[in-house]
Amino acid sequence: MAPSLTHPSGVTFVDDGEHGSAHLEAAVYYGGGETFTRSRTYSHSHIHGYNPKRAPAFQEDVITRTRRMSHDEKSVAGPRRFLIDVEETIRVVLEQEDTDGDFQISITDAGPKLVPLGTATSNGFKTFDIRGTYMLSNLLQELALARDHGRKRIVLDEARLTENPVDRLSRMIRHSFWHSLTRRIDGDGLEIITADPKNRTGRVQPRIYVPHGEPAMAEYYRKVARDKPHMNLDVQVLPEKNDDPYFVKSLNPKPGLLALAMEEVDDGKGGRTLKGIPFIVPGARFNELYNWDSYFISLGLLVDGQVQMAKNMVEHFIFEIKHYGKILNGSRSYYLCRTQPPFLTDMALQIYNQLDRSDVEANRQWLKRAIQAAIKEYHTIWVAEPRMDPKTGLSRYRPDGVGIPPETEATHFTHILEPYAAKHGISVLEFSEKYNNGVLKEPGLDEYFLHDRSVRESGHDTTYRFEKRCANLGTIDLQALLYKYEVDIATAISEVFDDELMLDEDFPLMPFPPTPESYANPHRERSTSRPQTSDEWFERAEWRREVIDKYLWNESKSLYFDYDTVQEKQSLYESVTAFWALWAGCASEEQCWKLVSQSLKKFEVLGGLVSGTEESRGKVSLDRPNRQWDYPYAWPPHQIMTWVGLERYGYLEEAQRLAYRWLYMMTTAFVDFNGVVPEKFDAVKLSHLVDAEYGNQGIDFKMVPREGFGWMNAAYQVGLSFMTMHMRRAVAACTSPEVFFGRAARAEIAAAQATAASTDPLDLAMEALSLAA
Repeated sequence: MAPSLTHPSGVTFVDDGEHGSAHLEAAVYYGGGETFTRSRTYSHSHIHGYNPKRAPAFQEDVITRTRRMSHDEKSVAGPRRFLIDVEETIRVVLEQEDTDGDFQISITDAGPKLVPLGTATSNGFKTFDIRGTYMLSNLLQELALARDHGRKRIVLDEARLTENPVDRLSRMIRHSFWHSLTRRIDGDGLEIITADPKNRTGRVQPRIYVPHGEPAMAEYYRKVARDKPHMNLDVQVLPEKNDDPYFVKSLNPKPGLLALAMEEVDDGKGGRTLKGIPFIVPGARFNELYNWDSYFISLGLLVDGQVQMAKNMVEHFIFEIKHYGKILNGSRSYYLCRTQPPFLTDMALQIYNQLDRSDVEANRQWLKRAIQAAIKEYHTIWVAEPRMDPKTGLSRYRPDGVGIPPETEATHFTHILEPYAAKHGISVLEFSEKYNNGVLKEPGLDEYFLHDRSVRESGHDTTYRFEKRCANLGTIDLQALLYKYEVDIATAISEVFDDELMLDEDFPLMPFPPTPESYANPHRERSTSRPQTSDEWFERAEWRREVIDKYLWNESKSLYFDYDTVQEKQSLYESVTAFWALWAGCASEEQCWKLVSQSLKKFEVLGGLVSGTEESRGKVSLDRPNRQWDYPYAWPPHQIMTWVGLERYGYLEEAQRLAYRWLYMMTTAFVDFNGVVPEKFDAVKLSHLVDAEYGNQGIDFKMVPREGFGWMNAAYQVGLSFMTMHMRRAVAACTSPEVFFGRAARAEIAAAQATAASTDPLDLAMEALSLAA
């Protein structure tokens, strides 16, 4: 009779084939109890306390002899698993491989890039070498995740260390990053989201500003403050008009979070309470709801099937337009005067098209609210003065504001302020205080900060494209976005609302077509005086397209340029936002062909599309440093907008090529730098290690990336939708675009040369002579 086998309580044994899928999410994979494989030598002591030691170094005298383990002699085709002590292995990996001490394993680390792990089938006595940056960084990430779930020892599938990097990154974005970037503004979520890395006032007291007209919300937050005294939460109610620039400046010494939309739910005690509607933040130092970031994030969410989360963000935008007068740059008090590039209509329509069809009328009412909000924003912000230039009909980024933008780093404007401080014989700090308080008047500085605020409203902060002139520019990107607004509103009214849409909220409608005389007339038609029709919005779109062609299109250069409404001429900075005209659909087929055939090559580099050309940026030096929205930097919005625009006009191959370049750069960084997903890239050097202005976001993490960065996550998921299976496999293998497209390009060149040779007049004449002979 075989002896009875005893083992400690709480231990679960699994057979070799029972460990489950190797690519389950960490919460599932590590969330269960401790599991071990059965082994003839798996003793009680091994389970509790035995630590397989590393083999002695080469120089040491003691030589270990491999123990023969007959039960290890199994088919190599079977999945390999490792028996790991979590804390000890973390210590070993960091001590041996993390030579720069940043708690990441990257190609810049000088370690041996080799760690032996004991196999599970041998109880850790037989080892297998984990080699290379990618496998070791994945090992470190998996150990960190296991630690997160309280695991001391794990059985780890090798497949998690060798996972296809495209699949791994896409999976992490879909199941982990979006979750980590989710925030809610309510009693449960306030402690996380009130933290503001941009707050440099020295006052860290959590504060929330509730809009006028929401008494239930104000009382809710007061109750939260009473119930959680440790938070020291300050609850303030804003006046009805909360975007007066002097009022907003008065809030700068006491910055706070702005309340967003909430829903009424059961409180579990037979009553009702409010609950914050969740949304996604960009990440890193941007720990609040942002305007145009949210649009691109929503595209990624829709690809990943998270329609409700994307819908939530539109709910917040509707709330902001109602209570703050605009979709805010961000949901902090210092952003009350400022918006960002408008994407609401496309965002709402994309979501509407993916809503559950079981309640058509509810979907229709939701879209109605979104379109009504967009119409209000259009009339009261984008075609209203001072953003509208009535003479040309071009809209501009031109927000109100007073003083120095408070969300910047303390020394960001020092080089600008120093000459003024010297002029008055005082320190920069003293000058800043007196200037902000209105004690000292400097019209030149007022002009500088007008343009600086405009740059920030454009989303492109900062770039030499906009230096000291942004508020005067009718940019191609803004005109394209407003053209899309006009077409989207017209289409929604025509196809969803039976060509007639009454507006619920009363506000002034701006004159159309815009002229200096019509804008000088104080009389304004009211929004509730008549229904909106598709014809008038299609007419607005066609009129704007003509204005774009008149002022922004440059036939000789085959490119759209910004137009300076003060100097009354084009600003000849070559910006990749010219391709937004394709996304919006306001370019003709001929203009599109010229953009693709003549201008695309100016922006296309190894890693995708740069923001602008090197020539337009000009030379950089210590006195003229690089700006993060200039060459050689590349950003997700520019990639996505161009991919979609090219596909819209039938240039799918070009869109796929650009998407491949971008995904290759992202995947290479992910493989080589411990899973990093940054805010932006140097697309020429294929590097996320940038030194322009604010550096980079999304790169400061320990052991495992937990958030990525909002719109970069989205760009990866959207970009994969452009890939063929062949392209996806090549990206996973980190095949350079120059290699992947090299053969096809060489074939095209050869074909072109053959065609050119056959059409050359001299060649044709000689051929004719030879035939005659």
